[in-house]
Amino acid sequence: MKKATQMISAALAALVLCSCSASKKPDTNNKTSAGSLPVLSIETVSKESNVLDFVNEPVAKHVSELIASWTPNYKMPPEPYYEDCLITLKDTDGSTVLDSSEARVKVRGNWTTTYDKKPLRLKFTEKQSLLGLNDGAEQRNWLLLAEYKDGSMLRNRAALYASREIMKEDGLFAADSQLVSVEINGEYYGVYLLSDMQQVSSHRVNITEPETGYTGTDIGYFMEYDGYFYNEDELHGFPLDFADNAPLTPFDGEGGGGRTIDPLPKDEYDPKPYMGMTIKSTVNSAEQHDFIENYVNNVYKIMYEAAYNDKAYVFDSSFKSLSLASNITPQQAVENVVDVDSLADMYIISELTCDADIYWSSFYMDADFGAEGSKKLRFEAPWDFDSAMGNKNRCIDGTGFYAANIVPDVDGGPEENGAYYTINPWLAVIAGEDWYQDIVKEKWTKAYDSGVFERTCQLITDESGKYQGDFTKNYDKWNNIINNEIFAAELSAPAKECTNEAEAAAFLHDWLEKRVDFLNSQWHS
Repeated sequence: MKKATQMISAALAALVLCSCSASKKPDTNNKTSAGSLPVLSIETVSKESNVLDFVNEPVAKHVSELIASWTPNYKMPPEPYYEDCLITLKDTDGSTVLDSSEARVKVRGNWTTTYDKKPLRLKFTEKQSLLGLNDGAEQRNWLLLAEYKDGSMLRNRAALYASREIMKEDGLFAADSQLVSVEINGEYYGVYLLSDMQQVSSHRVNITEPETGYTGTDIGYFMEYDGYFYNEDELHGFPLDFADNAPLTPFDGEGGGGRTIDPLPKDEYDPKPYMGMTIKSTVNSAEQHDFIENYVNNVYKIMYEAAYNDKAYVFDSSFKSLSLASNITPQQAVENVVDVDSLADMYIISELTCDADIYWSSFYMDADFGAEGSKKLRFEAPWDFDSAMGNKNRCIDGTGFYAANIVPDVDGGPEENGAYYTINPWLAVIAGEDWYQDIVKEKWTKAYDSGVFERTCQLITDESGKYQGDFTKNYDKWNNIINNEIFAAELSAPAKECTNEAEAAAFLHDWLEKRVDFLNSQWHS
């Protein structure tokens, strides 16, 4: 971070941000007023003295088990559990938009559950529309993201805004969001990001949902590319073979420099993890599970054979086996089974944000085999950007190709300490194809010329300046921007130097402008 930026006060930082055009305001669909956020109040039904343990103590079970494996005498915390609550929501003008609505609330997330300020899931008894999010969609499930390790508290907000702008052009889902202040049993808990949940719904991931107990394969499947897939029950997780672990050439804009990488471990000494898919939607039978496992692995094989061997493979009518075709091109073979527009959208978002977790989790796709489904692999629902956009030491100067390149694991330490390099195969496998890059460039140019990225920068400017009082109050409570020992090792040098939200937002804004400039120099037609 520039020294001048480090020294500015909160008020001056807001002015530093104004290098984006003030004439193009982001359309956030939310009512806002200077100096105050909507207030979401959670009141537990139980009045037991230890009732707030449900929000203060739990850690995701698979995370606590990992911590216990290397921590002697580690006391296992409770895993997240629901508490019956009443939820009230007041808008910025003080008007009540939701009054004592019944819901169950619990801690949610993975490593974020280890932090003092934990993310939460709200599960209402009846569907609710909250602050007009997602075009006023009424849903039972909503999320509150704590934004604990992002000093600006705006990375998810900005990334999701840009994602919605890009993906709506192709009818794809990206979560909507709004900053709110949260109180629990009258105690102030800070600023959170209220957002959609990643789930199957006519207003979210819109795919065919099976009837209760239905076991046929002609349904929709919503999936996460996930390093934690092995924690799922037998019906909701499966491994990936990535064309028998065929090597990939990374996309760095310069032909890969002769490098290749195996997407999975090549032997017992390779520290890379085995990767798989978590099925996030309802699956009722082994037949459904086995069908989608076979389909996803074969779709990847079609993509790989097209890009690396110039061959066109096609499914049989049951989508179970492949055969070589001579009457279509390799590009057409890919387009038969992949919604390429959605993959290009996801690639642009991933490249824009340089997310450190891109190879590991929070990377979603779906396939709909219902009567109205496309029967193609579709990429949507981008998620989890608190380690992105310069917060970790990735693309720190805003330049270079990243999303389909060889990347360090999330910890990024020295290899002698067990760190490793890896890749996101879904983004990399066809990244070097000229026809695909042409699609990416066309989409980028359209988004850039329509002002998407300028408006995203402006959103950072607006919300950092408008809500300084709320951010200051949040850090008065948690002080985690200074007392950040639990995650300081994850932060890039400039992120670690920030001492308040305004400085952190200024750094985020500066990084994003540089990133947009670099990608525009590569992709703008």
